[in-house]
Amino acid sequence: MTDYRTERDSMGEVRVKADAYYGAQTQRAVENFPISGWQLPATMISAMGMVKHACGIANRDLGKLTGSGKNPLTDQQVTAMLQAADEVVEGKLGDQFPIDVFQTGSGTSSNMNVNEVISNRAIEIVGGDRMSTEKPIHPNDHVNMGQSTNDTFPTAIHVATAVQIHTVLLPALKRLHTSLAAKAEEWDKVMKIGRTHLMDATPLRLGQEFGGFARQIELSITRAEMARDAVLELPVGGTAVGSGINTHPEFGSRVAAALAQRTGIAFMEAVNHFEANAQRDALVHSHGELKCIAQTLFNLSNNIRWLGSGPRCGFYEVQLPSRQPGSSIMPGKVNPVMCESMMQLTARVVGNDGTMTMCGAAGGNFQLNIMMPVMAHTILESIALLASGSNAFVEFCVDEMTANVESCNAAVEQSLSMCTSLNPLIGYEQAAKLAKEAFATGQTIRELCLEKKILPEDILTEALDPWKMTEPQD
Repeated sequence: MTDYRTERDSMGEVRVKADAYYGAQTQRAVENFPISGWQLPATMISAMGMVKHACGIANRDLGKLTGSGKNPLTDQQVTAMLQAADEVVEGKLGDQFPIDVFQTGSGTSSNMNVNEVISNRAIEIVGGDRMSTEKPIHPNDHVNMGQSTNDTFPTAIHVATAVQIHTVLLPALKRLHTSLAAKAEEWDKVMKIGRTHLMDATPLRLGQEFGGFARQIELSITRAEMARDAVLELPVGGTAVGSGINTHPEFGSRVAAALAQRTGIAFMEAVNHFEANAQRDALVHSHGELKCIAQTLFNLSNNIRWLGSGPRCGFYEVQLPSRQPGSSIMPGKVNPVMCESMMQLTARVVGNDGTMTMCGAAGGNFQLNIMMPVMAHTILESIALLASGSNAFVEFCVDEMTANVESCNAAVEQSLSMCTSLNPLIGYEQAAKLAKEAFATGQTIRELCLEKKILPEDILTEALDPWKMTEPQD
C-alpha cells in the first residue's frame, strides 16, 4: 500500500492519506484551516452520526435510497451505510475528523467529512474498494440525500446540546443538589452568625445557609431543563434555505422522530424552517441558561471558599477537605483548590456566553448563520465544564466538608446585630444606641443590656435567644 491515494471532488483530484476514511473535501479543509488545532468535540461528531443515521432511516423508509433515482443502493448497501453511521456515533472512527473548528461558517467541511467517512466505511463493509475514486455509496448522493449542511449541521448541534445536557449535566447537578441538601439536614442545629455586605448580621443556622445553597442548585436543574428544551426544534428538512428543496415533505418529521426514539428526548421538526435554518436564537437561549447556572456555581463555590477561610485568621465555619499542599514556600498551607477550580471554569462559561451571543446576532444574515462550528464547540465546552466541574466539586469538596461547630457558635454572641430582636421591645433608635455603645466598650449586647437593666432578665433572655432569631416570631 502506498502512503497516499487519490480522491476526487467537484474541484478535481486530491491526495489523501491512504489509510484515511475521509476524502477530498476533508483534505482540502485540513489544508485551508491550519488555525487552532481544535477539532469539533467528539460529542458533536457523535451527534452528526446520529443525524446521518436518522436521515438514512427516513430515506430508506421513504424508498428514496433504493428507488428509481440515480445510482440506487441495494438493501445491503443501505444497511452498510447505517452501520457506518452508527460507528461514527459510537466513536469507532473518532480519529477521522481532523478539521479545525475555525472553518467554513456553515460547517460544510465537517458535514462532508462525516459524509465521506460514512461513504468509504460503508463501501468497505460491503467488500468494495474504498481507495477507488468511484463511490458506489456516494457521500453526496446517498449519505447526504435530502439534506444540506445548512439544516443538518445545526440539527446536529441541537442534538448534541440536548443529549449532553440530558445525560451529563443534569445528573451532575442533581448529584450536587443531593449532597448540599444532605449537609443542610445534617447541620440544621448548628447556630452561626449571618453576614450581609460581608458585615455581621443576625443569626441563622448553618443548615439554613446550606439549604439556600441547595435551592440554588435545584433552580439550576430547572434552568438546565430549559436549556435542553430550548433546542428541541430541529431544522432538518429545510435543506439549503428553508424551502425543503430536493427532499421529501415527510423527511424532517421522520428524522426528528427517529432521533427522539433513539435519544429519549422529545425532538420535533421545526415549526418554521426558514427561521430554523437562518437563526441560532435557540442556541443563544440555551447557553443563556447555562450562563445563569455558571454564575450560580461561581457564587456557591465562592461562598464556601469564604466559609472555609482560615484556619485561624478567617471564618473557618466549614472545614474543607485537604486536597494538596497550598504553597511552594509556606509549609502546611492548604488552599480551597476545588472552589478555585469551579470559579475558573464558570468564568470561562460566562465568557463563552459572549461568544454565543455575538455569533447568534452577527452571524445570521438572511437564510444562514455562518458562525455555527464555533457555536457548537462553545456550547458543548460549556456543558462539559459545568458537568465535570460539578461532579468534581461534589466528590472532592462538598461530600467531605465538615462543620466547625465551635467556630460557628463563637461569633453569635459577639454580633452587634443581636440587638435587632430588641426592636419590637425598645425601638430601633434605642437599639442602635446600644449597638454603638457595645462596640465602643467591647461588651456584648446581652452584657450591656444587663448592666443598664434595659429589660427584665427573663424577657431579655427570651429576646436574645439565637434560635428564635432564626425563624419568624409572632
